[in-house]
Amino acid sequence: MLPFLTDSALDALLADDVPLGDLTTHALGIGEMSGRMTFDARAPMVLAGAEDAGRLLARAGCTVELWASSGTALKAGDAILSARGTALSLHRGWKVAQTLIEIASGIASVTRGIVEAARAVAPDVAVACTRKTVPGAKALSIGAILAGGAVPHRLGLSETVLVFEEHRRFLGDLSPAAAVAQLHRAVPEKKVVVEVADVAEGLLWAEAGADVIQAEKFSPEDIAALVGALREKGLSTVVAAAGGINPDNAADYAASGARVLVTSAPYTAKPRDVQVRIAPFETTAPIGFFERDKKPAQG
Repeated sequence: MLPFLTDSALDALLADDVPLGDLTTHALGIGEMSGRMTFDARAPMVLAGAEDAGRLLARAGCTVELWASSGTALKAGDAILSARGTALSLHRGWKVAQTLIEIASGIASVTRGIVEAARAVAPDVAVACTRKTVPGAKALSIGAILAGGAVPHRLGLSETVLVFEEHRRFLGDLSPAAAVAQLHRAVPEKKVVVEVADVAEGLLWAEAGADVIQAEKFSPEDIAALVGALREKGLSTVVAAAGGINPDNAADYAASGARVLVTSAPYTAKPRDVQVRIAPFETTAPIGFFERDKKPAQG
């Protein structure tokens, strides 16, 4: 899987954590000693952020081997990556790289849970994650939801058309059909998505020509009612269920007939634990501590 953080973003993360050198390593006089470091999954998780973490460690001065790619379902104890370098370089990159993987893997793991629950009952349903990422963490978050099997709902306001009630308040007497026609003329290559609050409103905008009806905070029963009403009218409008969707209810929403499940839930997922071990080359490590019996994953 391709990395998502730019070199400048990785450098900024390192500079934020180590702005003027590692005082502890310097004071102990161990900076130039050589060592190795391993990252392993402490519990089952869907891996994400591994490629970016590896690149960050390389920019900190380490030589890195990646043992698993983002999107891989790991068991407890599975290897993620190993790095070698000076004690200074290992400690410089250690915590930032670990935190990147832990946060991204939390997002990817919850995403995978939603995707698997939904597709168990509706194999073709799409899970789309919103733009409500933690500010400043969009690149890492989008990479993580992709690793989990979802797609971005919209990356920002610039590339999609989504009409909210807050937009419609400014339309005056313009009818839904006229508003949709205006949007289709202005951006003919884009789908027109309209968010609605109830079944009647959804049917109104679907009949007006909207391509997608985003049903905000509908129950699964209301989604089924909207899908049925559209079918009775002979409309093939896509229904996207949005609001409150998580691993526990994704199957119910998928079974209701929604073709897209829109969620922000993965972005607040609990990070997954990554176990890190560091030792100098002179230390006798347990068998298998640094040496792996498989080839590194291709980043």
